[in-house]
Amino acid sequence: MSDMRIGLLTRNVDAWCSQQLSEAMTKRGIEPVPLRFQQLSAWVGFKRKVGSGSINLEELDALIVRPIGPGSLDECLLRIDLLHSLSRAGLTVINHPSAIERCIDKYYTLSYLEECGVKVPRTVVTESVEEALEAFRELGGDVVCKPLFGSRGIGVTRLMDYEVASRVFRTLAFVHHVIYLQEFIPHGTRDIRAFVVGDRVVASMYREATGWKTNVSQGARPIPLKLDRSLEDLAVRATSLMGCEIAGVDILEGKDGYYVTEINSQPGWRGLQSVTKVKIADVIIDYVVSKVKR
Repeated sequence: MSDMRIGLLTRNVDAWCSQQLSEAMTKRGIEPVPLRFQQLSAWVGFKRKVGSGSINLEELDALIVRPIGPGSLDECLLRIDLLHSLSRAGLTVINHPSAIERCIDKYYTLSYLEECGVKVPRTVVTESVEEALEAFRELGGDVVCKPLFGSRGIGVTRLMDYEVASRVFRTLAFVHHVIYLQEFIPHGTRDIRAFVVGDRVVASMYREATGWKTNVSQGARPIPLKLDRSLEDLAVRATSLMGCEIAGVDILEGKDGYYVTEINSQPGWRGLQSVTKVKIADVIIDYVVSKVKR
């Protein structure tokens, strides 16, 4: 397998997760090919389609997609379009660009999961300030306001005051942002992250915080957790419904059961790795290799 080359497409090739994946490839005699989104170019009407410098991405054996990162609408559309082009050319792209598209859109994710019978928080998405304020009342005057596209808990705000909510909603509408509201589900100071690869949960943890926000990037502490079969099945099913092969599934434990709140199609695992003996990067690379059609 020493002639295998796997691309690692990310905004930061020096990030911890990227380095872990590169090391896992090298151990297996696979050449890691680190690539930045900003360095990609596409050609239409040429033999070469998508490349970076002297690298023709179609000649790789597979491509692992790490965080697409923030960008303008033009930049994000182009990045997804390039992944679709590569997938149509027959390259194994993980996760598939369609799955990435679905998961980065919080509304699409929750609405589709709910249609498929997965329990999710009551959520309202609107451009209307009046509708948002009515939803604020209907959701009990205690809501979480999120960006439609975003990660790591950045921009997520809890609103419990009508006047404050009104000001926030009007500001969002003024700058042409969609208003995305979710009922606040009391969950103490922790939630669950399940890391799915293929058809199994390879590791999981509690994310324990000092407040209601439980992102590790915002200071939450990872605590080891072994999921029971029902929660494993829930995480795997939610991942499969979104078309993902590798995903981080966020689950809240409410008084009346478990809620799936988000599917991350480009999950980090530094915090999770600190509380599990499973070498997550090794599992990912073994899975990718198993998917390559040579």
